Amino acid sequence: MTVNRVILLIIFALTMYWIWSPYFAQPKKRSATEEESIATPDYVATDLKQTKYSEAGIRNYLVEANKMELYQQLGFSHFTSPTFTLFNGPQNWQLSANEATLYENNMLILEGDVKALNLTEGAMISQISADHIQVDITQRAMRSDLPVEIVGPHLNIKGQGLNADLNTEIIELINHTRTIYYDQ
Repeated sequence: MTVNRVILLIIFALTMYWIWSPYFAQPKKRSATEEESIATPDYVATDLKQTKYSEAGIRNYLVEANKMELYQQLGFSHFTSPTFTLFNGPQNWQLSANEATLYENNMLILEGDVKALNLTEGAMISQISADHIQVDITQRAMRSDLPVEIVGPHLNIKGQGLNADLNTEIIELINHTRTIYYDQ
């Protein structure tokens, strides 16, 4: 009778293994609800036009974009075809790009066909072009490590990398490659 019990136990164990094996063989599912809630925006706006003011009530910047997605939990907003106008007294700049990401610490990253237009009349520099520019909105500073082109009424400068202080309009090229001056 002992042999019968052993055979019956083996048959029972094999049957249980056969029934439960598909359950153990499945890959473990990740928590889709938590990951999806982080990956999906909390808020989406189309044809956005928004003005941001400082605590003193002074106009800080204006943003216009085809689409804006706010990811509150991750701490940033993503913009499609944005135009940011930075107000800084008489020295105002208008920044446009294919895409931009604005972080809660007022760090703005512009990517794809970035153009920075100087809205100040008679300025020596009228436009800065690059593929990627990082802007600290609070400090009014621009930075890039990629090729940049600086255009003015009488000059065209090309270089690799840029540090710019928009308050003082001091622009430093990290690696200068070419400058062309025009007579007028």
